Amino acid sequence: MTTAALQVLQHEPLTRYTSWRVGGVADQLVLADNVAQLQQFLQQLPASEPLTFIGLGSNLLVRDGGVRGTVVVMHQALQQLEMQGERVYADAGVTCAKLARFAASHDRAGAEFMAGIPGTVGGALAMNAGCYGGETWQWVDQVKTIHRSGAVQVRDRAEYQPVYRHVTHPVADEWFLGGWFAVPPGDGKASAEKIKQLLAKRLASQPLNMPSAGSTFRNPEGDFAARLIEASGLKGTTIGGAQVSEKHANFIVNLGHASAADIEALIARVKATVHEKQGVELIQEVKVIGESVTKV
Repeated sequence: MTTAALQVLQHEPLTRYTSWRVGGVADQLVLADNVAQLQQFLQQLPASEPLTFIGLGSNLLVRDGGVRGTVVVMHQALQQLEMQGERVYADAGVTCAKLARFAASHDRAGAEFMAGIPGTVGGALAMNAGCYGGETWQWVDQVKTIHRSGAVQVRDRAEYQPVYRHVTHPVADEWFLGGWFAVPPGDGKASAEKIKQLLAKRLASQPLNMPSAGSTFRNPEGDFAARLIEASGLKGTTIGGAQVSEKHANFIVNLGHASAADIEALIARVKATVHEKQGVELIQEVKVIGESVTKV
């Protein structure tokens, strides 16, 4: 079997690698076919080179000025998904929805909520993604990581401190390659039906037909960001080509011609307005990277 060569692209537009479909170029973008290729690449990368890892780009805003240094895209290569003993193993590039369906097909119950996370396992591990009452790290037993030196490690859950939409890492410059999930045995058919219902609910309540990054803000304790945004009269608010979705107020959508600057400005307006009218400081869930375009 022939292994595809490592792809290294120069000045690659990141619009095609993010779900918002906005953003500038990466100085250098890497598409690895396997971990060995990625290790070899990282081993020769200068220590001074800025390095960014992304998955599906579904929780990410890339500014219009692009990203300096090297960007590694994970979701194409890392697709292993299997039962290993009593645990589900999933590579970082596997989508959360695929993991949820796989667990159900192997009579595991509790991971159904992951079908509603619009990203990969790597991204879900990095931010402790969750929805419908579940969080990624509630089932994590171990993780596999790669350091910018190329070293691969298996780490126990106890080495991490997951909280709501955030995970504290024990080592800097280390990214997730995959994880082992101790999802307990259960009724697979019931789990599959629950996944079907969750996806139907998501389709009915979220603007999945338009480019977005999912939930823009975290839910404040005891409340919902969408309710606060709607109560502040912000549904449908537009800046340039970016709009607060009329279907779900915690989604900012690209109407087709948005810039990253439009989206970032709309995020700032929503935060300021909700704080002024509701007295609540919203914390954004989406990660913003890259450089702004300097206007002359």
